[in-house]
Amino acid sequence: MGMSSNSGGSRRAMSEINVTPFVDVMLVLLIIFMVSAPLMTKGVSVDLPNAHAPRMDIDQEKLLLSVSVDKKVYLGESEVPFDRLEEVLSNNERLKREKELYVFADEKVPYGLVAKILAIVRKAGIEKLGLVTDPLETE
Repeated sequence: MGMSSNSGGSRRAMSEINVTPFVDVMLVLLIIFMVSAPLMTKGVSVDLPNAHAPRMDIDQEKLLLSVSVDKKVYLGESEVPFDRLEEVLSNNERLKREKELYVFADEKVPYGLVAKILAIVRKAGIEKLGLVTDPLETE
């Protein structure tokens, strides 16, 4: 608090608050969030296979398992080593609660690898499993 000086010699506290530092901090936070927001939405790049199937609306909050063209497995956006996949899936609290997972596999990933991953997913106790494809354009 600041002190005001009167000509009478008595000093008392000012009741005004200086908001300039608060505004400065808020502007810095705003800039940080504006810069970091686009970086947080970046996902794993997967070229999905095309199929004649109706478009499925995926809830943005559902957990995704992605298999990239270079045969790397991602749970959400974090890479999971293939040999630890069952352990990671079994210990994931969200999967224990929801028991639902969507699998995105790149079109060029061998069928055998996808089949092994699906077997691991079932072994980890996932009851609802969705395979995601790109719908073909119909005229």
